[in-house]
Amino acid sequence: MRAPSSTSTEEDPTARKPARRLIARAVSGVIAAGVVLGVGELLSALTGPESSPFFAVGSTTVDRSPAWAREFAISTFGTGDKPALFVGMSVLIAVFAAIAGIVERPTRPYGSTILAALGLVGVYAAITRPGAGWGAAVPTVVGVALGIVVLRQLTSQLDGPPPGRDGDTGRRRFLVLATLAAAVAAAAGVAGRQMNQRLSGVLDSRRRVRIPPVADRAAPIPPGVDLEVPGATSFITPNPIFYRIDTALQVPRLTTADWRLRIHGMVDREVTLTWDELLRRPPIERAITLTCVSNEVGGDLAGNATWIGYPIAELLDEVGVRGDADMLLSTSVDGFTVGTPVEVLRDGRDALLAVAMNGEPLPLEHGFPVRQVVPGLYGYVSATKWVVDWELTRFDRAQAYWTKRGWGARGPIKTASRIDVPAAFAPVSEGPVLIAGTAWAQHRGIERVEVRVDEGPWQPATLTPEYSLDTWRQWTWQWDAPAGVHTVQVRATDLDGNVQTEERTPPIPDGATGWHSRTITVR
Repeated sequence: MRAPSSTSTEEDPTARKPARRLIARAVSGVIAAGVVLGVGELLSALTGPESSPFFAVGSTTVDRSPAWAREFAISTFGTGDKPALFVGMSVLIAVFAAIAGIVERPTRPYGSTILAALGLVGVYAAITRPGAGWGAAVPTVVGVALGIVVLRQLTSQLDGPPPGRDGDTGRRRFLVLATLAAAVAAAAGVAGRQMNQRLSGVLDSRRRVRIPPVADRAAPIPPGVDLEVPGATSFITPNPIFYRIDTALQVPRLTTADWRLRIHGMVDREVTLTWDELLRRPPIERAITLTCVSNEVGGDLAGNATWIGYPIAELLDEVGVRGDADMLLSTSVDGFTVGTPVEVLRDGRDALLAVAMNGEPLPLEHGFPVRQVVPGLYGYVSATKWVVDWELTRFDRAQAYWTKRGWGARGPIKTASRIDVPAAFAPVSEGPVLIAGTAWAQHRGIERVEVRVDEGPWQPATLTPEYSLDTWRQWTWQWDAPAGVHTVQVRATDLDGNVQTEERTPPIPDGATGWHSRTITVR
């Protein structure tokens, strides 16, 4: 009997070499792109963090995205929308870079052309950032030039002699060059991030801030205002878990020494306010609940904090707002704009230029050194972080960032409530069950909350004592729960008599509506 041929049972080693070479080419492209980004990040420490090619492109993508895309990102990823964008961008860059490596040839530099085209996108993004000049293009231009050099050097090692001693030498040289280039890319990127943080001086600036003494303090929180029920929302939201929704991919780094607020437009006297001049004023302290317009029914994009700041109305009175001005167009240091009704800022509510949050200087991601806090309005029309410019104007003459994208112009917060306890689909035991949650109608206040089970009659919930009209209010309801799967719903009524509507509408253009419901399994 003839023995079976070895070639019928063993793979031909030469058959794997084209695939390996293809992978090596793709890896070459990815490493070259890493050099572009790493070197660009390092050089951006000299030209400004916003000139980093990665973050410049990301920020421009956010700014140019249609409203539906931004809302999809928030509704899908919530406060993780920025990490999701970073991951998506990284994957897309890696795909283009791999293609660049695959098609690059010594006499046909198609891959180099792809890197150059991506570089042009980065240059455009960098020089069109607010306040940027042509110098912002330097990190991308230098990064792309070095990336092309790396790409051509790596791929040239893959176009060498056929297998043999020279081929083995080429492979070793490729591995050495690839490892070195990857290490340089990683080191440059990390060093660039650290230098951007250190050179900005913002961390030292925040550490040096001393919260000004406050004579007009917020009222103490009376017993019973905070439910202290496990799983329920706390009355005061700690800074680390306070929601963050904004368009800044990089947290703006503005020191107190650099901060200025220019007040101009339809005013009698233009003023530019410095940090020291702001702190000479008497501050006040207030507990105020903020809500994001992107909050879905039952969502967690709301938080309550104690703020220290300076009344906005007093500043407006000092500059002399003209009678026909009805909008305050505020601008962040990164160019984001917000339009706020002037009448709301001057109607007696505690609208603040805030400098402290829950007993400490504003966290960087929440607007350090100065931000706006306005009770009763969604954040997109009121809560400008890192604010540096106020223009008094009119709604029929100017539009802010989100109103240009079709969102409502004035944004009053709608009456809302949600169930916090028990958790969704959490099994509970038959018998007495505590249902607990939160309701809000900032600057109107909550009059009552009602709960019903399986579309039965509405039952009044027990409200905690009211702290103020500008903060949320917690509630509980005791339920004698029978076995089975049940649907619990909640609705609130504010002190103006507005009953939370059953009709479900999406957050855009001016806030979600509908009753929050939760399915509970009783065993």
